[in-house]
Parts: sequence; structure tokens; C-alpha cells
Amino acid sequence: MRRMKRLDVSGRTSVITGAASGMGAEVARELARRGARLALIDRNREGIEALDLPGTGHTMHVVDLTDDDAVFTLAGEIEASHPHVQTLITCAGSSMLGDIDQVTMDEMRWLMDVNLWGTVNITKALLPAMRRQPAAHITHLVSIYGLAAPAGRIPYAMSKFAVRGFTESLRHELERSNVTVGAIYPAGVKTGIILHGRYAAAIDPAVAQRAAAAQAAMYHTEPADAAHRIVEATVKRKPRVMVGREARLVDALSRLTPTNYWKPMRKPLKDAIDTTTPIG
Repeated sequence: MRRMKRLDVSGRTSVITGAASGMGAEVARELARRGARLALIDRNREGIEALDLPGTGHTMHVVDLTDDDAVFTLAGEIEASHPHVQTLITCAGSSMLGDIDQVTMDEMRWLMDVNLWGTVNITKALLPAMRRQPAAHITHLVSIYGLAAPAGRIPYAMSKFAVRGFTESLRHELERSNVTVGAIYPAGVKTGIILHGRYAAAIDPAVAQRAAAAQAAMYHTEPADAAHRIVEATVKRKPRVMVGREARLVDALSRLTPTNYWKPMRKPLKDAIDTTTPIG
């Protein structure tokens, strides 16, 4: 196995999607502290404009990552402003609560568009610029639900297993190039993704909020700690990194018993996947 050269991000450009909040914002802060120039992408203009980051040369880009034409146009704008696009970290994504009888086909397609096609779009669009660098790395945030698929999360698990497949296939395609590709599997990071994510329209909003709060109560990793791990994995060009104790446990469990891992997961997730029991 060839040894990967560690990247020096100082003065080089890192592109971050979902940069307005959550893990994207924390990753941006971590990279800015290391002297990176940032191209910050989000559909939330107010969020990215509110980021207070050290350093200079950062640019902000408001775009819907599910819009193919807009994303490829954006890639050209980024390269024009940033001649050295060294790393891409895809943090943009959303969640979806609801079981198979509650979610509609449109709701499932929406989440797949955001989580999968948004990731594929920006990666494909920026790959030519990254190939022109001496060394570059792409980091995709997946999820432990890209390792093990729970009940009540079909759309989310579908999208994350798909992102995992895309990441691994791309890594193999690029194995003899200057661009390396890695996947991060976070678990239990205390961001607002589950509380601010979507839920099936068929679910009572109070029931959905109860399930989301139960899921959020299981999160233990501080966002800044997770961001440090993500950036370290990027500069070291790691192909696969677990973030959080739960991620390591789920990874081991899915390897040990790939057809029965749900049995020990069911009880801890009982309240988080309950989107049918009425309130009161």
C-alpha cells in the first residue's frame, strides 16, 4: 500500500457544503484556525454570512445542491476564486422521520436528492479542479446509518448507504490518481440535524418532535471534537473513520452479525423510532 502524503491546508482551499450550521460550520471553524482558505456552500445565506471565521480569502456561495446546472456553474466560480482546491468536505444533508406507511414517495425522493445527489453533484463538479492539484482529498460525511439500517429511518438509511457506495466506488476509481477519497461515519454528534430535520407529513408534529428529542438525547459527541476528527481524517487522507463510541460499536456489530445487528439496537432506539404512538 502506498503511503499517503499528509496535506498541509494552510493557504490552500477547502470546499465545505452545509457550512451554515451544524457539522459544516464546525468543520469550517477548524479549518480556518489551521489557515485554510474556505469556499463555504449552503442554501442558507443568512447562516453562512453570520459565520465569524479567522483568516482571509474565504468565499460564500448560496446554492441548492440538488440543482445540477447551478452546482456545475458554481464549481467554475469557485475555481476562478480559488486556484488551489485541495479538499472537499460534504457536510450538507437532512434527516427524515417516518416508517414505510407514513412517508410518501415524494418525501423519500426529496431526501435522496439532498443527501445523495447533492453529494454526487458537487463531487463530480469539483473533481477536475482537484485533479489539477499535486494532492487532494474528498471527504464525505456518511452516518452510522450507512453501516446499519434501523427501523423508522428507511429514507435516511437508503440515502446514507447510497453515499457510502458512491464514496467507496469513487475511491477505487481514483486509486491511482492524486485524489484520495474517504468516508466519515459520525454517531451521536450534538448538532441540530435531527431536531431541525423533516418528518413525514402524515405524522402528528408532536409525535415527531418526541421521537426527534429521544434521538437527540442519545447524542454525546461535541461538535468541535467531531470537527477535529473530520479535519484530521481529511489531512491524513484516511479512507474510513468512525466518530464517536457508538459508531465504533455499530461498525463492530454490523460486521459481527450482519443479519441480526438490529436485535441489540432495537431497545435503545425504541422511543426514537416511535412515530405512531399518540401523545397523552
